[in-house]
Amino acid sequence: MNLTATLAVLALVTGLAATVGLVVRARARRGIATATQRATYEVLHRAGLAAEPLRGGLTGSNAAKAARHLHALVGGVGLGIADASQVIALDGSGDHHLDQLAAAVQRSTASGRTAVLRAGDLPCDDVNCAVRGAVIVPLPAAAGAPGSAGTDPGTGGALIAIAESEPAPGLVQATVETARFVAAQFALAELDSSRTRIARAEVRALRAQIRPHFVYNALTAIASFVRTDPERARELILEFAEFTRYSFRAHGEFTTLAEELRSIDRYLTIERARFGDRLQVRLQIAPEVLPVGLPFLSVQPLVENAVRHGLFRKPGAGTVHIVARDAGAECLITVEDDGVGMDPEVFAQPAEDQTDSGQHFGLANVDERLRSVFGDEFGLVVETALGAGTKVTMRVPKFHPDVRAKRAA
Repeated sequence: MNLTATLAVLALVTGLAATVGLVVRARARRGIATATQRATYEVLHRAGLAAEPLRGGLTGSNAAKAARHLHALVGGVGLGIADASQVIALDGSGDHHLDQLAAAVQRSTASGRTAVLRAGDLPCDDVNCAVRGAVIVPLPAAAGAPGSAGTDPGTGGALIAIAESEPAPGLVQATVETARFVAAQFALAELDSSRTRIARAEVRALRAQIRPHFVYNALTAIASFVRTDPERARELILEFAEFTRYSFRAHGEFTTLAEELRSIDRYLTIERARFGDRLQVRLQIAPEVLPVGLPFLSVQPLVENAVRHGLFRKPGAGTVHIVARDAGAECLITVEDDGVGMDPEVFAQPAEDQTDSGQHFGLANVDERLRSVFGDEFGLVVETALGAGTKVTMRVPKFHPDVRAKRAA
């Protein structure tokens, strides 16, 4: 090959190499993510996986599920989660040091300070033992509250990072920050639990406020038919039994609009036996919204208040108009009466400042529960004036993850 041909080949090879280099660099620039982005994703992904079981509270099964993901975040040869008296979950090495770690956890939680253990603090006869130190970070006392494993709910636990050498400052800081994350998840779990307890208490308070007068009036109405129309009395007793069974059920924070409307129909059947033609009811229900989930006893109190406070005091006949319609992603429900109405200024006062706060209490109870579940933008809207009746409107999301999960449970 002559010199000219050799130079041509070299030029061709050089050009191909440059082209390949450009393609490789271009592909690198178009890569899915940088190393920093991949590391960020991995941390957030692991934290998300750990958060779900942690939100269930400090139990053995939840701790075991979370420990595996927390171990990947912190590093070291093992990671444990303890309540106030024992290690309830451990991922990795260190199971033969559980008694020593539990004793250290008790000291750390008692003082409320992070403890750094070295090899001398964890003596071991196993020559192949990988454990040479540990970091123990106590969790706040509230962390043990949601279902702690047999401990006093007021005591906390601890996060334990187990090291194969004397714990370095980096491991200590990583464990401290991860413990803060764990404590935050437990705090959110306790908040959810508190909201549930409050919601149940509010339902019990609503029952105590509204039910007694209705029970007395219903039984009186039924008694009036025992001799004159025994068959009607029998039907009313069955309706009353089904109504009370639904209203006083002990399970479930949520129901469907269809179930709530069935209970309302029984209630109105009994009230019509009392009022006769004085009570008129108009229903306008879109079939597609019947499966919508909503807090238990959220529509029924509105209807009871319309009858009791709106129409009972009105001379002559009165009408309750119940509407439920599809509004895109929401269900729009209104309960309207043409009764005596209420002074808006009086209604705006706190319930405890009113002489007859039964109506206000029922509406305020429902309003608070709606806001607690769906957010502040989903509270009740009340339109009323003296002599002009009352219209109460509520919006409910047609699909809400919390409602679906709790109804399924």
